[in-house]
Amino acid sequence: MSADQPDPEAPGNEEETSNAKLFGTWSVDDIEYHDPSTERYITVTPIAHTMGRHADKQFKKSEISIVERLVNRLMQTEENTGKKQMATKITREAFESIHNRTDENPVQVLARAVENSAPREETVRLKYGGISVPKAVDISPQRRVDQALKFLAEGVYNDSFKTDTDVAEALANQLIGAANNDVGTYAVNQKEEKERVAAAAR
Repeated sequence: MSADQPDPEAPGNEEETSNAKLFGTWSVDDIEYHDPSTERYITVTPIAHTMGRHADKQFKKSEISIVERLVNRLMQTEENTGKKQMATKITREAFESIHNRTDENPVQVLARAVENSAPREETVRLKYGGISVPKAVDISPQRRVDQALKFLAEGVYNDSFKTDTDVAEALANQLIGAANNDVGTYAVNQKEEKERVAAAAR
């Protein structure tokens, strides 16, 4: 090694090992979280396709990128089952639209949308002597994230199926609306409805 070249292993001379970005464009560093309960379950990585390596363990899904989990949710309809490349392309186009409209990192917008769409309470059915009674219960943080992704995907499907709205634009609308905590957005509306029903069952 030349004397003019710094030793990469020397203290203080660590070089950046990876500058990878999601879709080659969006940074996943410095993402801010406002909900400490769901922070550990909203994982952001520059990888959008892990080829199902999380499927062997029950809770491994929380370790893959929240973007990939959204892509997987978009595939869960009859028309789109298994079309990972198409769902990934839709997500990439939606992220570009979000950045053009808000001038924000779309990964940050997604994280905020998931936080705002995650319900905190729901109801379960308890049976007392043959009578079914609703009971309000708290939702675990992991299920909160699962429910938020479900609501976002359902909102995209409702807005784009048999309408003139492009699916990528529908996804961008849902994410921006949820990130702004807009009750008119399907995901936030479903969260509020679920919590309202739970409040009535306390």
